[in-house]
Amino acid sequence: MVTSPEELSDALESVGYLPDEGIATAAFLAHRLGRPLFCEGEPGTGKTSLAVALAKALDVPLIKLQCHEGIDFTQALYDWDFPRQLLHLRALEAASAGALDSDLAEKSLYSRRFLLARPLLRALEEAPCVLLVDEVDRADDEFEAFLLEVLGENAVTVPELGEVRATVPPLVVLTSNRTREVHDALKRRCLYHWLSHPSLPREVEILRRRLPDLSERLANQVASAARRLRELELLKPPGVAESLDWAQALAALGRTELDAEAAAATLGAVLKYREDTQRVVAAGLDRLLAG
Repeated sequence: MVTSPEELSDALESVGYLPDEGIATAAFLAHRLGRPLFCEGEPGTGKTSLAVALAKALDVPLIKLQCHEGIDFTQALYDWDFPRQLLHLRALEAASAGALDSDLAEKSLYSRRFLLARPLLRALEEAPCVLLVDEVDRADDEFEAFLLEVLGENAVTVPELGEVRATVPPLVVLTSNRTREVHDALKRRCLYHWLSHPSLPREVEILRRRLPDLSERLANQVASAARRLRELELLKPPGVAESLDWAQALAALGRTELDAEAAAATLGAVLKYREDTQRVVAAGLDRLLAG
């Protein structure tokens, strides 16, 4: 049990995540108050990584629900294992020699052994844990309403089995890249934090912490170049994950400096669209690296 934002910050740093004061405070309050933490921000700012790091720092399981268009409760909450149920029913029929009791057979089919627990149900059963609801902005409005009910009660009812309630609320982290606005009702249920790209010194520190063999000079060059790329009108501005990929690519090639030649050879590690690569090359790599 962490007792302060500073203690949680230290715990996160010990597992390789370097939070600023705002992130550490928001995460601590979510943990202490038992409230979901809603994280918005550009892709690559560390929203998903925060949930992963919290699970490691608090030494609890991480359960992830990846949202997408069309997701429904059977993918998020639970479903029945129909193939196993069918095999079980056939075994009962064979054993009964034609004298199968239909009521008893039906009752045996809808038991816990045939229930497939999806992420939300697993989180309620396995708490304390960290539940990551990733990219909730990709889900439909109806799923938001369903999610709000589950998070509000920390319990669900399986009609055939009864109520499942978390003895300890899971620490819930919801992330959004803001491809659409999430409804106010869900936001009101949560604590909110906007994650920006890190400052230059913090990004350098992240690179050197994650890649201990990276020189301070190369880390500064990569972080500075990534920041300049974010200032361009790119389809996919690079996040910290891309900065790490870029630094790793340079190190794998034995490069000790990020010059125009090295940048041209490794742009695929940091830019993910052909149009972005063309735009950067047309602007001039020398000018980009020189600032």
